[in-house]
Amino acid sequence: MEHKSGFVNIIGNANVGKSTLMNALTGEKLSIITSKVQTTRHRIKGIINGDDFQIVYSDTPGILNPHNGMHKNMLKTILNATEDADVFLYIVEAGLMKVDEDIIKKVKDSGVPVILVINKIDISNQIILDKTAEYWHEQFPDADIVSISALLKVNIESIFNLILEKLPVGEPYFPKDQLTDSNLRFFTSEIIREKILLNYKKEIPYSVEVVVEQFKELENITHISAMIYVARESQKMILIGEKGNAIKRVGIEARLDLEEFLQTKIFIELRVKVSDNWLNNELQLKRFGYSKEL
Repeated sequence: MEHKSGFVNIIGNANVGKSTLMNALTGEKLSIITSKVQTTRHRIKGIINGDDFQIVYSDTPGILNPHNGMHKNMLKTILNATEDADVFLYIVEAGLMKVDEDIIKKVKDSGVPVILVINKIDISNQIILDKTAEYWHEQFPDADIVSISALLKVNIESIFNLILEKLPVGEPYFPKDQLTDSNLRFFTSEIIREKILLNYKKEIPYSVEVVVEQFKELENITHISAMIYVARESQKMILIGEKGNAIKRVGIEARLDLEEFLQTKIFIELRVKVSDNWLNNELQLKRFGYSKEL
């Protein structure tokens, strides 16, 4: 029996549902999901295995116009993803007719098979879907086009079957029991950041970075200590909130998710620290992992 193995890179604009699709395809919550842009900042891999295949899905940040050093590094992550794919899932939203010429050109020039995914059919109609499909067929004439609802997991199996058809023959890249290439500290920081995205408005969610400083697994409980970095002192005060109530709420919500994710009791400590203008500080960006793929 031939074994197939390869990298399936998910790319597209912000908020089109890349992370929701990634989680639907892997059956696990590997990427955080909110309605805000810049939810995904790093490249996150999810691994699906069968007896005769291994699919390595890669969720990437949304395509954006960079406004600071962090954005520039996120854009480089997207560009990297156009260079090492065996299959592209280019995901768009029903009704979205917007092209990033540089990304489109790189995908076309790669010669890699493209599956064009039109998402959010649950909030669209047939006229819009037909116009969207016609537009994107002009951009990718050779691509298979699939309409889905990642949120409702409608037509996900069609994507999976197309991927298996296009996947090259090869040995697995990772052990068959491995779910992702990211460690528990990374997922812990992402869950905490998700709660910040959900609980704060304006610039706060986009100005924070979470670093897990301690992850200590004991027999019946895991102790987690995390530092939340902000760019200005005023952001620190908002993040903490009156009498610490705001940051306490983030900690409670993160603890509940982590207990479900890790299937163990969690003790979590959150602290906040100012790192002046870290979004444009190359040393801090490297420390936070934004330059590791450059």
